[in-house]
Amino acid sequence: MNVFSLLALVTVTLLTTQPAAAQSKPGSTQVVRIGYQKYGTLVVLKASGALEKRLAGSGVEVRWIEFPAGPQLLEGLNVGSIDFGTTGEAPPIFAQAAGADLLYVGYEPPAPGGEAIVVPKGSALKSVSELKGKKIALNKGSNVHYLLVKLLEKSGLAYKDVELVFLPPADARAAFERGSVDAWVIWDPFLAAAEKQLGARVLADGKGVVSNHQFYLAARNFAQKNPEVIRQIIDELARSDDWSQKNLKATATLLSTQVGLEPAIVELAAQRFAYGVKPLSEAVIKEQQAIADSFTELKLLPKRIVVRDAVYQPKQ
Repeated sequence: MNVFSLLALVTVTLLTTQPAAAQSKPGSTQVVRIGYQKYGTLVVLKASGALEKRLAGSGVEVRWIEFPAGPQLLEGLNVGSIDFGTTGEAPPIFAQAAGADLLYVGYEPPAPGGEAIVVPKGSALKSVSELKGKKIALNKGSNVHYLLVKLLEKSGLAYKDVELVFLPPADARAAFERGSVDAWVIWDPFLAAAEKQLGARVLADGKGVVSNHQFYLAARNFAQKNPEVIRQIIDELARSDDWSQKNLKATATLLSTQVGLEPAIVELAAQRFAYGVKPLSEAVIKEQQAIADSFTELKLLPKRIVVRDAVYQPKQ
């Protein structure tokens, strides 16, 4: 079983065994359950133990739960399995449309090179326009879903011009390796792994097309009742971002042990990360709304949503 299949198995196990309301250990007054994926400085923060040390003084215990992708993570948040997590642009839009009571509490700067459409190294495909009628694997509702929409649009293709195969990263990689699909739309570090391990060739990435922001999200009820915990998490993420940006090789080494990938793979992904967590700006809110409206026009959402309704407003 490879690391990607193992990730999927572990995630399913965690979701099915995680209690709806986590209980504190003796001596703790509260638990914050954080959902994470195989990328980003949230994983660096997890490895450092800095958040645990920071919150221990307030009697808050930190628990970490791994997910294969953003939609699954936000489903965990929606059903009460986690309180806080990180995803790309599209998952919170789909989650909000489905009724998830979430709040955007921060975001990272653009990282458009961190997601791409890849094809096998022997593929004859040279451009996105040649994907017409082809099978493309992607995780439905993830950041790469919007990337594909915009790349097709840029190349003069309609969304219906391609055959979509919705698969989580582990299954999508397996299909890609078997040749069951013609292309795969994926994000780092899965993207970096496909390049380094499989010789996958980037057909097009997000540069000049999408921003590929990463967002930090929290359950509305948790954020409103625990603003100080949210503030401290964001503060420690900012410290982690600053350290990671200044120490890319060390970051890659640390992440390698956390995600089970070779340092060279993780370093490639880390070079394409964006660093510098901030509260949502007006420009970012408008950009998220444009993404949501695009999905609504494609009838991929059951109703139009207002992103601003889900933006965290901490009490001053």
